[in-house]
Amino acid sequence: MVDDLEDARRQDPPFLLEERPMLEAWLEFHRTTLLIKCEGLDDAGRKSRPIPTSLLSLHGLLRHMAEVERNWFRRVLLRQPETPPIWHDPAVDDSEFVPLDDADWEADRAAWEAECVASRRTAAGHALDDTGLRHGAPCSLRWIYVHMIEEYARHNGHADLLREMVDGQVGC
Repeated sequence: MVDDLEDARRQDPPFLLEERPMLEAWLEFHRTTLLIKCEGLDDAGRKSRPIPTSLLSLHGLLRHMAEVERNWFRRVLLRQPETPPIWHDPAVDDSEFVPLDDADWEADRAAWEAECVASRRTAAGHALDDTGLRHGAPCSLRWIYVHMIEEYARHNGHADLLREMVDGQVGC
């Protein structure tokens, strides 16, 4: 059995919470998990792509999640489809994952953190039933929260495997 990650910044949400605080707590739990998975490595470790058939790296996952935060909370919930990407280039598949050679971890981490702050601020001004637009269809903040939790959880699974392959550290 793999032990849980122990870090004071990461707490399991209480079993009994109202819906919104529970959704927010789980999203924070998963944001923090991704950050912890990236910490304690040098640039080469974070940029490493240990799976030959994949572009995934820890650094790339953090960039990807910054783009995901921006997309769902700015473009969808705030209905600002013109919001420019941070790294994404539509002409390059998976452009937030590659290239990373000149990527600056501190700057990219700060960009991700800024998107998380912007997402929190945006969500705070909306009720769970408030809707944005996704491909022309209404999409509630509730749905966005659930999707963000799923997105982080899936990528945190990737991060678990990547981290174990990079330096042997395990923990979920």
